[in-house]
Amino acid sequence: MIKARNKNLWQFREAAPVKKLHRFILLILVSSGIMSIIRFADWWFREEHIGNIFLFVLLSIIFWYSMLRLILIWIGYLGISKPEPVQAKQGLLVAIFTTSSPGEPIEMFEKTLAACKNISYPHTTYLSDDTRDPAFKECAERHGAVWFELIGIPGAKAGKINAALKLTTEDFILVLDPDHIPFPNFLDHTLGFFRDEKIGFVQVCQAYYNQYRSFTAKGAAEQTYSFYGPVQMSMNGYGCSVAIGANCTFRRKALDSIGGHGIGLAEDLITSIRIHGAGWKSVYNPVVVSRGLVPEDFGSFCKQQLKWARGVFEVTFVEIPKLFRKLSGWQRISYGTIGTYYLVGTTSFFFTIIPFFFFFTNILPARMNFSEFVIQGSIVAFFGILIYLFVQQWMCHPETERGLHWRGMILKYACWPVFFLGFLLAIVNAEIPYIPTAKKAVRGYFTPFARPLILQVLVFLFAVIMVFVVRRFYIPESQLIFTAEKTWAMLGFAFIAFILSCGGILAALEASYLKEEDPWDKVDLKQIKTSEDGKKNI
Repeated sequence: MIKARNKNLWQFREAAPVKKLHRFILLILVSSGIMSIIRFADWWFREEHIGNIFLFVLLSIIFWYSMLRLILIWIGYLGISKPEPVQAKQGLLVAIFTTSSPGEPIEMFEKTLAACKNISYPHTTYLSDDTRDPAFKECAERHGAVWFELIGIPGAKAGKINAALKLTTEDFILVLDPDHIPFPNFLDHTLGFFRDEKIGFVQVCQAYYNQYRSFTAKGAAEQTYSFYGPVQMSMNGYGCSVAIGANCTFRRKALDSIGGHGIGLAEDLITSIRIHGAGWKSVYNPVVVSRGLVPEDFGSFCKQQLKWARGVFEVTFVEIPKLFRKLSGWQRISYGTIGTYYLVGTTSFFFTIIPFFFFFTNILPARMNFSEFVIQGSIVAFFGILIYLFVQQWMCHPETERGLHWRGMILKYACWPVFFLGFLLAIVNAEIPYIPTAKKAVRGYFTPFARPLILQVLVFLFAVIMVFVVRRFYIPESQLIFTAEKTWAMLGFAFIAFILSCGGILAALEASYLKEEDPWDKVDLKQIKTSEDGKKNI
């Protein structure tokens, strides 16, 4: 269990300003990093490195796909920007939409709706409810929210948003997930940007208040830090910041221009790309003006990732080709980069089986000296880590968000079967139900999503035993020296995946001893500090 080490989660936070000196240093780092990749490519594609031609081509595609993504991310960093604050006009008509689904705890809504009531800018909060539980209506009325009973509306969350749009008239709509607790100054940091009539939506940072509840929660949060810091700020600089389901404020005219909120498993990304395709601009304001929840157990996290993976591939295969010509160059790059993120599951699958393929067939895709590979690759890794750490100065809450994010890396790898499944489901166009992410830990349940990791661990152990037996009893002493490097290199390669898989299994086992707790119970709305209070402590 990871203990809470920071007591200032409820302070207003914002990213650091982008200075010219920092841009210059970043330019040098990115240029050096790209040169190291070019140098690495020159070494990689030497004729003498080709083993099995088919496998070499396959290996090169999946490896250099990752390198290309890295280059695009680095170049994106050069556009990092933070918008100047703009004071909101008075008298704007603003709605806050949140939704409830069967099984979601009413206690969570008590906190969320109470926090919505405390938002200082005049607004109306709407709860779109399909629980058939009268307690939700009473809760809404208790906190001054308007209650809509929307039973059986198709399209899950997006469907209820569209239904609420037809029942309301406000010009600006904040879409807020029910697990997010907004700060009183939330709208003060979004509405001002709508002075520009071309702005279709304003997105702010995602942040979490239960991230120290478990290894999974912390890892899930770590996976978002860079995206909601330097990555989104980069996209903002290039005019292509994207909308994320929660904490996004839309202009009604922008939603009307695309026929309402997009419906799908990645409804936020669908809505975002359609709004950009319709010619609207967007703003990403890197401020923490709300905190929500991340999955606390590995099973819930995997379900969330499967939903997102299937939804993002839908955007990749359907929305991007449809709107490609209507997007700007950097919008195409951004959506393409996001849309191919979950291909990491497919690439991880191939990287995982390569060592075992060698153990059982003795066929290598490449004839590379392993020590040379490490030397050449370490230069790229050096600049990659340096750039990664350098851009973390633009995270909103550096005290809690900076670091190597090793938990996030473990979870990312451990989810490769989930990502791979999402890809396969997208290929065959198979539908999966929209299931809201669990709002608290599902305890005492060992998720079946961990079974591929267990199989991977067992196969590795079997391979180690097999290699030992073969080399001990069946390979002549004279041949051992000639086969040692590639054998131990493949074992080392497989060992990395073995360790990461063990991490995923331990994360899954964590559900058996997680402390039962409703995270919102410990939230005191009085401890929330607005920008004026928070800046004194930053």
